[in-house]
Amino acid sequence: MTAATSPTSVQTALRHAAWISPVETGCTEAGNRPAYWLRGTFDWTAANQNPDTPNAADERAVLHATAHGIYELFVNGTRVGEDELTPGFTSYRKRLQVQQWDITDLLVRGENVVAALLSDGWFRGRHGFERRPDGFGTETAFLASVTNAPGTETFLSTGERWLCRESHITRADLMDGQTTDFRRHEPAGLSPSGPAGTAGTTAEGWVPVVGPAGLLYEDRSRLVLPASPPARRIEELRPVAVATPEPGITVVDFGQNINGWVRLGSLGPEGTRTLLRHGEVLDKAGLVSTANIRAFNFATKTPLPAGQVDEAVSAGRPGDVFEPRHTTHGFRYVQVEGQPGTLAAEDITAVVVHTPLDRTGWFECSDPRLNALHDAISWSFRSNACDVPTDCPQRERSGFTGDWQVFVDTAALMFDVAAFSEKWLRDLTADQWPDGRVPTVVPNPAGDGPSGNAFEDMAAGSAGWGDAAVLVPWSLWRAYGDKLALARAFPSMRGWVDYAAAAAAGARHPERSGRRPVPLAHEKFLWDTGFHFGEWLEPDSPPNPDPSRDHGIVATAYLFRSASVLARAAEALGDAAAAAKYGTLAEQVLAAWRAEYLDHNGILSEESQGHYVRALAFGLAPEALAPRTAARLAELIRGNGNRLGTGFLATGLLLPVLADHGYLDVAYELLLATGTPSWLGMLEAGATTMWEWWDGVSEEGARGSLNHYSKGAVGSFLYTHLAGIRLPEDPAPEETAYRRVTIAPQPGGSITSAAAAVVTPRGRISVSWTLQHGQFTLEVDLPDGVRAAVELPDGSSRPVFGGRHQFSCQLVGLAETHLNTARSGKPALQLDRT
Repeated sequence: MTAATSPTSVQTALRHAAWISPVETGCTEAGNRPAYWLRGTFDWTAANQNPDTPNAADERAVLHATAHGIYELFVNGTRVGEDELTPGFTSYRKRLQVQQWDITDLLVRGENVVAALLSDGWFRGRHGFERRPDGFGTETAFLASVTNAPGTETFLSTGERWLCRESHITRADLMDGQTTDFRRHEPAGLSPSGPAGTAGTTAEGWVPVVGPAGLLYEDRSRLVLPASPPARRIEELRPVAVATPEPGITVVDFGQNINGWVRLGSLGPEGTRTLLRHGEVLDKAGLVSTANIRAFNFATKTPLPAGQVDEAVSAGRPGDVFEPRHTTHGFRYVQVEGQPGTLAAEDITAVVVHTPLDRTGWFECSDPRLNALHDAISWSFRSNACDVPTDCPQRERSGFTGDWQVFVDTAALMFDVAAFSEKWLRDLTADQWPDGRVPTVVPNPAGDGPSGNAFEDMAAGSAGWGDAAVLVPWSLWRAYGDKLALARAFPSMRGWVDYAAAAAAGARHPERSGRRPVPLAHEKFLWDTGFHFGEWLEPDSPPNPDPSRDHGIVATAYLFRSASVLARAAEALGDAAAAAKYGTLAEQVLAAWRAEYLDHNGILSEESQGHYVRALAFGLAPEALAPRTAARLAELIRGNGNRLGTGFLATGLLLPVLADHGYLDVAYELLLATGTPSWLGMLEAGATTMWEWWDGVSEEGARGSLNHYSKGAVGSFLYTHLAGIRLPEDPAPEETAYRRVTIAPQPGGSITSAAAAVVTPRGRISVSWTLQHGQFTLEVDLPDGVRAAVELPDGSSRPVFGGRHQFSCQLVGLAETHLNTARSGKPALQLDRT
């Protein structure tokens, strides 16, 4: 059995198939609904007169399938493929992925059985912060057909002759967990010896399926082939510790926070109920705690259950193994309850599940703490790359736009995220509102309009989050150079900027109106109304989602950034009119931001580290004032006890801004700082992934998600500055995808060596350097056709093309040299170099 390569369109392959739904005989309460079997049969011998030599295309059997819910496929009792959580998570009303497999090798002469195991999944399972069910519909459904490879002959299609029954999975929810009763698992019905007939109830409990009705089922245009690889089981982890904090309770530590599930091989005598609770931390008694990942109802503030509880009911059969493939969890620890004896470490395994992205980036340096930080960032992203880029794998599991906006550049250094991101951007376009605003999460259960939930509807269109519509495609353009992908995204990019510009022009903040009844001319380019998350989760600043708060300094900055990027994208696509229009808009917004928020000394009217970072990172501060603006940022950091004070949006930009404006020493102090808030402080406290809160674990306990990759955007600095592999910020089309790079390592702190490599569309770029007794030695290996500007730490620069190159220079007082060079704009010392 192999993945099919049939060119047949999914609409053609499924033309004879009808949507079918199970007759729901089990619990209908959200979070506790069972999974259902659906089965159909066909005669392969009659369809194929030469079943022993199926080599020609018309002698191959190709199965196309999709679902409302998630499904597993079986042919004659054998599971088809290794994909998990199919058909994946998309904006189902407009984009529903169809999987296809060549199943010829699973067929037998005569009767064959195709069976699907169907559960709620993302379609109608509990989802998001408030864990609301039925986001896309109230019933699960399945659609499938078996054809020859060209699609000219159909052997089997879903329809009224199919049968269904409740399965041995008596509870299946992606967030709440899965219960499997092995006493109810019978092979009858999954193999050709199963029930026959199409009417009435069989002895095995099979009944005819029902046909769902509605416009959604009639729309076949939304059926598409997958744009990104499906989720898979990637690797397995063995326990690093097994403890028994209380009689009858075993706590297993896998040593790493992951996304996935647990495979349990010891189920006990018949009737044994084994409960598995998954969490990220232990309480003081050594039990698994889930308090940190419990959400609440926004309206009532009522806490919600954390979920992540699986259950296995044993049939007493040797060889039965529990592996809950209709749920996933974010966890490091599992608490096992109900086992009659001692659970052995070899009986339990953690299975890591996520989209199988090719690794493209590697980093290592002389400081093992930074190597551990790099690993934690990688693990955090992997945990949140389960079909969509999520914020966390346990509490919400939603594709928050802001999270991917701040992290995509780091992700693209470490993994090939081109197709993964392209899939998500197509869903963003599908869910974008008619007025151009972007919902906070994509795919969005409410689709391309209001959901009726007050907070969700208010939050749609927040600056920094909705800007993902523009900034993510631009990041992908820089890294991968796919002009067709940029062109596909361009209408969505344009829609967002048009929405934000109209919002800026359409209203004034009441406080501003009170201070200045007559608006100044520039104010129509200030975006100071509507709800915005703002910098969000700055240290010592409790989250305050207040729609009346003026976040104009943030929102206007992002309007400028997105308008200017949109103008560059238009230019790259050859749309001169759009380039001129949005270039002019960017200039007008920039002038407004400067008039409102920046004085003639380069000081902001609203001061915070995040605001200063954006002023420098986005080019809001004029070049003549940038040194003073950067100096003030450094002063704020010094005044904060040499601690960072940035939150969600600016943290990933902080260190590059400091390094690029003459404060490399400060950047390294922050990178290598410990305690709270700091990256290494998380690791000191036991983190194996990035935390949502800087103080996610303290003596008071844990709070928030401990697997949130946004603060891991610092990983870019490890590649672009510490190792020194940099893409141009504004590449011409012929410079994208690493055709042109800058190699500019900036050593600092106590680091004496570093190495990094990035596999690019052009090939592998690798950089390594050492610093010993004042001698800096750099080795660079470039693919053919790549041109680079190599900038040494002493200020010298030279162009190189392809191949392997070595450079060296003598450095004395490296930190002081960097400091004077960057702040003055010219080399502080003229040193010997080769």
